[in-house]
Amino acid sequence: MSPHRRGAPLSVRVLAPIVVALLVLLGWSAIAHGGTIPRNLLPTPDAVFSRLSVELSSGRIWQPTLVTIQQALLGCLLASTVALPLAYLISHARLAHAAMAPYLAASQAIPSVAMAPLLVIWVGYGTVPVVLLCSIMVFFPMVLSTVLGFRSIDREVIDAARVDGADARRLARFIEWPLALPATLTGIRNGFTLSVTGAVVGELVMGGRGLGQLLAMQSQSSDTTGLFATLIVLVVLAVAIFLSMTAIEWLTNPFRVRAPRTTRVRLELQEATPLGEINVNGDSTGPAWRRPADRTGSVRTQQPGLLTRWPEPQPVG
Repeated sequence: MSPHRRGAPLSVRVLAPIVVALLVLLGWSAIAHGGTIPRNLLPTPDAVFSRLSVELSSGRIWQPTLVTIQQALLGCLLASTVALPLAYLISHARLAHAAMAPYLAASQAIPSVAMAPLLVIWVGYGTVPVVLLCSIMVFFPMVLSTVLGFRSIDREVIDAARVDGADARRLARFIEWPLALPATLTGIRNGFTLSVTGAVVGELVMGGRGLGQLLAMQSQSSDTTGLFATLIVLVVLAVAIFLSMTAIEWLTNPFRVRAPRTTRVRLELQEATPLGEINVNGDSTGPAWRRPADRTGSVRTQQPGLLTRWPEPQPVG
């Protein structure tokens, strides 16, 4: 896939999720008001949003939300400190890849619910086992995405850098990590979103003070309206994290190319006789003759039928 391929327009990317959300709400409302499912099992959207408004205005849900964000962030950071160097090692050493790849894949077969009791036995209750569970859940996606990023680098770029005298440290710093950054940030983005799920699952099993514990309490009391309200908070939180990481990924993408801007420059001789106009594709607004040689355009003079390619003509004065 070409890094320069343009995605969907911004209006489509904004309106499409809104349309999907509205369709889901309409379907939910139709089923809830249809009477086929009792209200105590499937509350109506207006009842859920009314309960959510009460929870937000009272501030009871803010503290559990902040705790869940903190646990997910710590788990993602812990996984990153191990996953990124390991991915670099696996992508550069065949022996490391052969030795670790099967175990990394096998680690995804272990359910997180089965890991939680073991973490309680080894570490105890509190924030630490929840953070460890989050890091375990996001570890493999980060490693896999980063390894794919390194392996997608054009070998000719690496060989050219080595011919120019770049050692392993400079090669990693200035060539490999910048080129693998989009894939690495994609893994971190998906891992951070998954880390929220890990925090909730950990608190459901091990207890805590976040949204997972709140869900457990609402489930035990059969508070379906409160459950839906908390689930909406989790959905909004996941979407906010996803959009934030997407924005960071876009801002730090080395392949991000701004759309060229056409600059109109008017040339005149020393006698102030107008020659015509130049259409130059470039972002610089400085004098046309000071631009790099790869800036292309054309000169159309006021004489009919005369067209000269830039940068062949040189302005006087």
